[in-house]
Amino acid sequence: MTQQTPQVPSTEPELTGVRNFRDVGGLPTADGRRVRYGRLFRSGHLAHATETDATFLASLGLHTIFDFRNAADQKLEGPDVELPGVRNVNIPLSDPADGAEFWKMVRDGDLDQLRAALADDKAAGRMTESYRMIITQRTAEHSRVLHALAEDSVPALMHCAAGKDRAGLSIAVTLLAIGVERDAIEADYLESNATHRRYKVQRGDNSAAAMSPEVMELLSPLFDARAEYLAAAFAAIDETWGSADRYLAEGLGLTPETLERLRERLLDAG
Repeated sequence: MTQQTPQVPSTEPELTGVRNFRDVGGLPTADGRRVRYGRLFRSGHLAHATETDATFLASLGLHTIFDFRNAADQKLEGPDVELPGVRNVNIPLSDPADGAEFWKMVRDGDLDQLRAALADDKAAGRMTESYRMIITQRTAEHSRVLHALAEDSVPALMHCAAGKDRAGLSIAVTLLAIGVERDAIEADYLESNATHRRYKVQRGDNSAAAMSPEVMELLSPLFDARAEYLAAAFAAIDETWGSADRYLAEGLGLTPETLERLRERLLDAG
């Protein structure tokens, strides 16, 4: 399939039914190059894309959409919108059974239940552990994504539900592989906190009491992008493999040739 790289608009599009969309282009690498615009995108899920949203997404010339949601997410939110000529690849980065009761409590639990499960840094601790797990236990999935990008899957869009955690880590791993500096990876990751990008918290009861300031404060660690979460993922790489280079080579099975193809696809000429 031959794809034309589109001209990227100078201003970010206003997507009505898709949260947290952005082009990852422009981020700097350690050797002075930059990620090419129009090659790698990220967002929240596409299940609620409007007709106008779908028209814009179709204009990007995408080859592949990587959906990192699990079956429970897809049942809750719905399948992605179908775009003509675009391959949809589902690679779950979390088990639907893992935390199913926890997330049901997040949606439906009363204040006492939320306090018991989330207060005293328990919510942030859960997120930190989740980030470490996705790095250490999902190497086959991340390897599959990066090999696909190196082979033929660009331009690509990566998303999960909110577009900040599973997609955020997959984008971070991809950027690490092509030599983007960690500070720049973190800055892009933290963009998910912008008001217009944030995942809309939905509870079974959307009354004022169920969405009170205390409830929202208890829930905020689950819906924030926090530098400490990404730092935990980087720490897991360093602790498990000793360095990013060994993680890419031994953890993800990326040869120097594959890494070079990946960089050719995603970076400017320098």
